[in-house]
Amino acid sequence: MASSAVKSAPLPLEEAQARLLALVAPLEVERLAPEQALGRYLAEPLLARRTQPAADLSAMDGYAVPPGDLCGPWRVIGESAAGHPFAGTLSPGTAARISTGALLPAGTGAVILQEDIARDSDSIALSGEAPSPPGKHIRRQGMDFRLGDLLLPAGTRIGPAQLGLAITAGHSQIAVHRSPRIAIIDSGDELSSGGEACAAHQIPASNGAMLAALAAHIPCTIERLGPVADDLGAIAGVLARAETADLIVTSGGASVGDHDLIRPALEAWGAKIDFWRIAIKPGKPLLVATRAKAQGHQVILGLPGNPVSSHVTAFLFMLPLLRALSGAADALPRTIRTTLAAPLGPGGSRREFLRARWDGDQVAAQSLQDSGAMSSLANSNALIDRAAGAPPAAAGEAVRAYLLENGGMA
Repeated sequence: MASSAVKSAPLPLEEAQARLLALVAPLEVERLAPEQALGRYLAEPLLARRTQPAADLSAMDGYAVPPGDLCGPWRVIGESAAGHPFAGTLSPGTAARISTGALLPAGTGAVILQEDIARDSDSIALSGEAPSPPGKHIRRQGMDFRLGDLLLPAGTRIGPAQLGLAITAGHSQIAVHRSPRIAIIDSGDELSSGGEACAAHQIPASNGAMLAALAAHIPCTIERLGPVADDLGAIAGVLARAETADLIVTSGGASVGDHDLIRPALEAWGAKIDFWRIAIKPGKPLLVATRAKAQGHQVILGLPGNPVSSHVTAFLFMLPLLRALSGAADALPRTIRTTLAAPLGPGGSRREFLRARWDGDQVAAQSLQDSGAMSSLANSNALIDRAAGAPPAAAGEAVRAYLLENGGMA
């Protein structure tokens, strides 16, 4: 299996993503208070446990009046405030002062805006326009939802609005999938833990921190391991420390050079290589493997060591995998359609993801696209998706792009 995976042609992006996501199922279900579930994904459809509004309410500040007579005059016999309803009943010729969100008094036919009313002591009369239709300023019972209504499907991410909806719908707890446990491993003899003290033959170990920050877009438990040397024993030792992780992400050592030892270390550890290499630039030497554990199996994602390649493949593979483990209905990042602010030369032999800057209207590729150039990545907020062998493109031509903010799910 490993030998054929190594010899096989690089996979197209969508095929590789589909194969990766097919390896996992959402993690087990737990019930949390809505406030604790922020960022999680619903494991069950969210149904309304109450009706909202529970009764007819006023949508504006004004006066509640009986049906039939919208001209007045009326005598004000009480007030209905939010949380303090009027206990009486309106009869012809009477009205009640009412505030936004307050319960309509019994016998109400309309709410007239306060600015359309002239008041003298307890006597009021219409001075502006009557509501048309009469129920214009009334929020009817069940306007938002009714008991038993489907509010959100399973797989929906709980953001601030969804959290508020769950509470409004009467839920003190909601069913979500457990957060993934992820171990991130930096590997390479060239890596230094210290930045300023780095020798000329070394580079600071930044990928682990970068990947952990990317993973933090999704609620998960992150353990960083390494940097680990290019040594089979050292790699085996750090893999053993990741025994309970749902996902292991390595950075570096996934290619086929003499010092690229991630694949043989994984095979010696009992992992099975599913595929290796994808037909994109940057990020060709991506490795995917699985390994049985006490319950279920682990997925191992071997990312390239070049920082930009590592970031791009994490965006396209690691984040979708974490979303799938978390129960997301839509795991893959979304694209936008935009236009080029500047021309592009012809595309290369592989599908390319060009670092770019999107201004909300158009997108411009960075001039520096080397896979080791972090400065152009840090100054980008988008990736232009270019097909292999794409012809030159003029400014103004339509392109597809991924937005990097929020892990591509904004």
